[in-house]
Amino acid sequence: MAYTNALSAYKETRVKTAGQGQLIMMLYDEAIKQLDRGLELLKKNSKGKKDPGRIEEITKALLKTQEIITELSVSLDFEQGGEIAKNLFSLYSWFNHEIVEANISKDMERVANIRAMLNDLRLTWGEVIAKAPRENLERPQNGINIAG
Repeated sequence: MAYTNALSAYKETRVKTAGQGQLIMMLYDEAIKQLDRGLELLKKNSKGKKDPGRIEEITKALLKTQEIITELSVSLDFEQGGEIAKNLFSLYSWFNHEIVEANISKDMERVANIRAMLNDLRLTWGEVIAKAPRENLERPQNGINIAG
């Protein structure tokens, strides 16, 4: 119990003190983690008897991914981001649509494709963050909630 509380406090502090670039990377990391979890469960469910409990866990992982992608969408700055922000918004919207369809049909291929694209975006953001001036990345950004 104490370990769980300490871990939660650490995660909350990490999120509250993270800069804008770090928050984006945390969102991508968690989305990829949730998709990996969903894929793992989908594979287990495809190898034999379908477990209703596992189906619920698959849905939870995919819904969590949708929440994260929605958070990435609403955090876009269309004034500063211009065409890139518009393109990311379209891509994030498509991801969420694909996740809904994959969840309904329990389609591993769709989930794997989304995971691969999110990983590519994560790698790109990592490069952007590495090249950006420090002062632009250390400013905390309000509105991102990945702790819950």
